[in-house]
Amino acid sequence: MLNRIEIRDFAIIDELAIDLHPGLSVLTGETGAGKSILLDALGLCLGDRADTSMVPEAAGRSEIHVIFDVSDTPRAQAWLAEENLDEDDECLLRRVVQRNGRSQAWINGRPVTRHQLGQLGGMLVGIHGQHAHQALMRPEMQRRTLDGFAGHGDKLEAVSALHAQWQDVEAEIRSLSGGHGDNQDRMDLLRYQLEELDEAALTEAAFAELEQEQRRLAGASEIITACQQALELLYEGDTTAQTLIAAAERALDPHLDVDTSLTEARDLLATGQVQLEEACQGLRQFADRLELDPERLQVVEDTLSRLHDLARKHQVEPEGLAAHAESLREDLHRLESADSRLLALHAERDRLLDEYRNAAMDLSESRRTAAAQLGARVDELLAQLGMAGAELTIIVDPDDGATPAAHGTDRIRFDVRTNPDQRPAPLQKIASGGELSRIGLALEVATADTAELPALIFDEADTGIGGGVAEVVGRQLRALARHHQVLCITHLPQVAAQGTYQLQVEKRQRDDGRTVTDVRTLSPDERTDEIARMLGGLEITEKTLNHAREMLERVG
Repeated sequence: MLNRIEIRDFAIIDELAIDLHPGLSVLTGETGAGKSILLDALGLCLGDRADTSMVPEAAGRSEIHVIFDVSDTPRAQAWLAEENLDEDDECLLRRVVQRNGRSQAWINGRPVTRHQLGQLGGMLVGIHGQHAHQALMRPEMQRRTLDGFAGHGDKLEAVSALHAQWQDVEAEIRSLSGGHGDNQDRMDLLRYQLEELDEAALTEAAFAELEQEQRRLAGASEIITACQQALELLYEGDTTAQTLIAAAERALDPHLDVDTSLTEARDLLATGQVQLEEACQGLRQFADRLELDPERLQVVEDTLSRLHDLARKHQVEPEGLAAHAESLREDLHRLESADSRLLALHAERDRLLDEYRNAAMDLSESRRTAAAQLGARVDELLAQLGMAGAELTIIVDPDDGATPAAHGTDRIRFDVRTNPDQRPAPLQKIASGGELSRIGLALEVATADTAELPALIFDEADTGIGGGVAEVVGRQLRALARHHQVLCITHLPQVAAQGTYQLQVEKRQRDDGRTVTDVRTLSPDERTDEIARMLGGLEITEKTLNHAREMLERVG
């Protein structure tokens, strides 16, 4: 649900913070007080295109923060996790618009694109009113609405699973069906590459040994010199470590009976003599084995050079040439057996396509049944909402020749006629914003148990109605709020009285003469005064106040 909206320097809003709650919240206020500006700011944070004219001249930028609780919104949680944007159950959206036209967006503190904002926003909020981003205007949302109402998740999953399998088989067929000539050229190239690699490539371990041999041969002269210098210092020079240690032993020998610790020190020197002799013997043997072999060094360096050239050619590391050769060998084997594999794949594709068509037909039948039920329910609600004679027709048009899709092959369209003498037209072509708002409300109420959006906003769903119908609209919104968080902008007291919470939007003039908008949550007494204002206009009488109290008490 939507927990909080924070707005700074946007249109005539200086600084504003609104905490929202579950249930039905109504926004009321005089015409022109700035109610629509709140929706503009929210829409901006949900991915709408930035409008620099909304940035006040005195400000360098506009900034909007919106905080959601996504704990009960699995689709949004899954999307956030997939995009590596998830945190905890709270999700923060932030949008900044500069006066120079630059726009920035963040989700949970991480930079995102406007498209990503729109993707997430479409899973969190449904806005019904005269705005371009109304979810129900999109064909995919109409399909999701119908499928949600139908509750046939198992049929959708079956179609989606078969589609995924069909796609995998199609991809492999395309990979193997590049044309016989192309395949033959590819196989010839692979054979040439494998012959070249098999002749030269070494395993990773053999390559490491070759590099070690190169380092040893290249440094043989220096190593031999170092060994000789060590032997001179340790054993073979005029003054060596061996003679010094022997002299130290002789100096200690007459005094060994003084203390046992002196004996231990002398024994350690003797042990050192033995280890020194062994070390010198090892150095002599190593130096004897190590010969200057420039011819072998040249062979090793030439081999390494060829391996590096070959690695660059194949765009791999030299130690990975052998593994690369095995990968090419697998590709060659796959192409050589392509003909028999293609026969099996075509048979598998035909089988999957038959199963997919059957599953899609089953899904279509379920959709047609649900479409009739949903249309009848919406028609009933529209009559209650003052649109007697209005009719929603949900078209489910299977296209058996269409390319398989994860959601089936049906084209689904919501057609509406608002008067009995009109022909039905697609929902997105309805001209009246008030009618469209009520159709959206009727659809939301009819699908309340299955709808996925946690928060719904109705922008003057009561446009063009009044009296008893207005009270029906309010009751429907309140009923809808049992399943969703609902925020409604209204001018009608009958609708406002149904709210769980009421927020008043009002303009005021600052000391510097600038007009700004404020929003505040009304107390029970303030609600009475505001509804009385909505009932009675400028002159509020005691009778009007009593009527307002009665309306609120009747709702409870």
